[in-house]
Amino acid sequence: MSASEDTFSTLCQLLEPFNTAKIGLKPETDISADLNIDSVSVMDFVMEVEDHFNIDIPLNVLSETRSIADLVKVVEGRLAKV
Repeated sequence: MSASEDTFSTLCQLLEPFNTAKIGLKPETDISADLNIDSVSVMDFVMEVEDHFNIDIPLNVLSETRSIADLVKVVEGRLAKV
């Protein structure tokens, strides 16, 4: 499993409590639109991601992050800077 696949898998696990519709998660899944997650829950999820990976995700970067694949790139980019 590649690092990106590993990151994707971890993000899906962290996202599971927020996936109340239990839809299948794919890289192109839009985190807020497809999963119907409100902004407060998105922030809770992002805090879980930050805690798990021990990174900070700036709000300006987060505002451009739509899909799980986008978030994988953000997480890996932040990890590369640590």
